Amino acid sequence: MADDYVRRTAITRLSVDGAQRDLLEDTITEWKRGCQIATDLAWGRCNAKSDVQPLAYDPVREDTDLGSQHAILATHQAAQAITGCIERRSKGKKVSKPSFTAPTVKYDTRTMTLFDDDTVSLSTTESRVRCPLDLPDADDGYQRQYLDSDEWSATESTLTARDGEFFLHIGFRRYKNDTERNTAEDGTVLGVDLGIENLAVTSTAYFFSGRELTHDLREFEKVRAGLQQTGTRSAHRTLAQSSGRELRYVRDVLHRASKALIDEALRYDCDVIAFENLTHIRDRTDASWGHKWAFRTLYEQVEYKAEAVGISVKQVGSAYTSKRCSECGFTTDENRPSRNDFRCAKCGSEANADYNAAKNIGMRYVRRGQQSSRRTGESQLALKSGTATPKRGFTTYPDGFEAEFTDKPHPQRAKPSGRAK
Repeated sequence: MADDYVRRTAITRLSVDGAQRDLLEDTITEWKRGCQIATDLAWGRCNAKSDVQPLAYDPVREDTDLGSQHAILATHQAAQAITGCIERRSKGKKVSKPSFTAPTVKYDTRTMTLFDDDTVSLSTTESRVRCPLDLPDADDGYQRQYLDSDEWSATESTLTARDGEFFLHIGFRRYKNDTERNTAEDGTVLGVDLGIENLAVTSTAYFFSGRELTHDLREFEKVRAGLQQTGTRSAHRTLAQSSGRELRYVRDVLHRASKALIDEALRYDCDVIAFENLTHIRDRTDASWGHKWAFRTLYEQVEYKAEAVGISVKQVGSAYTSKRCSECGFTTDENRPSRNDFRCAKCGSEANADYNAAKNIGMRYVRRGQQSSRRTGESQLALKSGTATPKRGFTTYPDGFEAEFTDKPHPQRAKPSGRAK
């Protein structure tokens, strides 16, 4: 996959006290165990992040003290190590199963936060620790060109213990400039709307139903409430088992949904998958906590699966995507007479409400490119039977496109009503 970023690493020592030292050492120990567990499970079976994570995540969580995000990173580290072995083997070199002994642990933007006062917050096996960065006194130290820059942003980093000291290898990245990059973000965009009735709907009219998930989440909640009310030791054990089953079930549903979205993006040769911003999605959809978690987890699964096939995943503002007509742009509350139906009060266009929202989300990303200095504004929205841009309007696909790609049944493909294309 072409990388649209320039990457650099800045190394700095951490100043830690005794309690912080113990927590960081414990985290490194558990990280090595987590990576080894994931590797043992995946060795000889799979090496892609998208395959290793669902295989090894639960065992890593159950058998180590790692938090959820560090468990995910451990599965990714295992996948990377196995992939390296496969590549070396393909060149005729002898390889053996990776063994994790180095005193290191990976961090990303969810487990590490840099602050303007030259401190860093790091997740550990128990709680976060906030440590000062032991930077050179000189203001022109090489770390400053990254730490003080708006152009560079922190990304995946590595903490290393050596001779009783801790060193943080902070990863930074910035976009390549016009002479450095040929961005895929000027390509074809797949819009995706998330919801309750339909877990995910695309601008190409693919519907992944959410009815079964909603029903089962409610049933799990009923069982959980009953066990909590009982309060016995046996009930608590059953509750833990039920919660584990629920988590595995939901993750399986989200795995299938995320795979379907990636397949849809590949089917329409999309370069970008655009979601609405997830910050307030619970309020917008009247979703339960379980759904909110599911939405975010689905986004993350699509994100890492898309990375493996060279597709970018982005978010756009969510304002009025459910009330705006994707055909004429007219926006009013009256356009949404019910949860599932959209009927434009101005042009009369009718469509499934989630499908209309998916097209608005995708087109919002397309329009955003016209104001961006990093993009040429030549992106287009993928629809069921063609593409659309603000300037050129709708363009049909070449004859034979549907026949070429739909030779197998596609049971959840929608038949949008009205003028939807």
